[in-house]
Amino acid sequence: MQQQSKLIPRPRLMKQVLQALNEAPVTVLLGARQTGKTTLAQMVAKIFDKQAGAKVHHFDLERAASRAALETPEITLEPLRGLVVIDEIQRIPQLFETLRPLADRREIPARFLVLGSASPGLVRGVSESLAGRALFIPVSSLALDELDTDSQDTLWIRGGFPRSWLAPSDGASRRWRKAFIATFLERDIPQLGIRVPSETLRRFWIMLAHYHGQTWNASELSRSLGASPKTAHYYRDILAGGYMVRVLPPWFENLKKRQVKSPKIYIRDSGLLHTLLEIKDMVSLRSHPRYGASWEGFALEQVLTLIGSDSAYFWSTQRGAELGLLIFRDSLRWGFEFKCSDAPSMTKSIHIALHDLSLDGIFVVYPGKERYRIHEKVEVLPLFQCIHLQKTEVSQWQR
Repeated sequence: MQQQSKLIPRPRLMKQVLQALNEAPVTVLLGARQTGKTTLAQMVAKIFDKQAGAKVHHFDLERAASRAALETPEITLEPLRGLVVIDEIQRIPQLFETLRPLADRREIPARFLVLGSASPGLVRGVSESLAGRALFIPVSSLALDELDTDSQDTLWIRGGFPRSWLAPSDGASRRWRKAFIATFLERDIPQLGIRVPSETLRRFWIMLAHYHGQTWNASELSRSLGASPKTAHYYRDILAGGYMVRVLPPWFENLKKRQVKSPKIYIRDSGLLHTLLEIKDMVSLRSHPRYGASWEGFALEQVLTLIGSDSAYFWSTQRGAELGLLIFRDSLRWGFEFKCSDAPSMTKSIHIALHDLSLDGIFVVYPGKERYRIHEKVEVLPLFQCIHLQKTEVSQWQR
């Protein structure tokens, strides 16, 4: 049985943060609430303290004392040396302006590790004030490379928020997720200065859960919501800005085919998806109409967490040909399909995607255990083996 006190090491993220601290005066960790940003910062601070022998200063802006200390940020921050951690910076977004001259000091006497729940306002403030001065690291919820391979089904049903994953029972995990949703809607969103009735946004979030894995249709959703398409876009952007929803953009080329140009929508955490859909366990998930879509979203998030989402798209035509995920990396075009079946096989859609997009290869990711090839450029890959996916594995597919 998992214990709430267990600390999960996150070596991939630790390495990224330590490298960023060596390369830039400001490192920004962006991610949803409760993904473990604070714990990660504490682990990084211990290593930084041991390696550099420098003092670590921590400001948690959820605490009144830290907010009071930063009422005069220049006076408080300018004399500090070593590592300065500022947690939940969206509570005082004007701090970004203070960090700019501090980051420009020639000798760089202090490195800043900034943590914040993602929001359109937060990202805008960072980009305007710290352009060229900061490195950004997305902090997702737990991924398979941070857990043992036997954890796949549990991670799928519970999702990757550490407290949900570490809960002593499935029931406790569900209760935590319900409380998280309520807190996000009733406290976190208003703290960002967004004035939307929590019940309205909850209803929209549930609607998106039923559209999980489908192409965005603002008109259809707005009719169901009793609002305008502009309002539906606004609500979607709020949830995307809080890392609750992924808006996966379409890829289209100059082909003699009509291609889909609207994005796809996913609930980013599978546990929250299941809570919104009232799915309690694997038994009920396997009999649910959104079973396949749940797998697609879960596997897609795992792949993007492991290999990055900077150049990630989906592709689809009006005649039904589709590719679940298209990633550009080192002049290669990787395709991914996500199939929740025992033995995926070659399909017409995969043939079309290979030809029309000039793909170097496609991985068909499924929940099974055997890895096998179904075409010279198409390989069926168990999800847990994606943690070993390296560039060298597709070098043979270079044209």
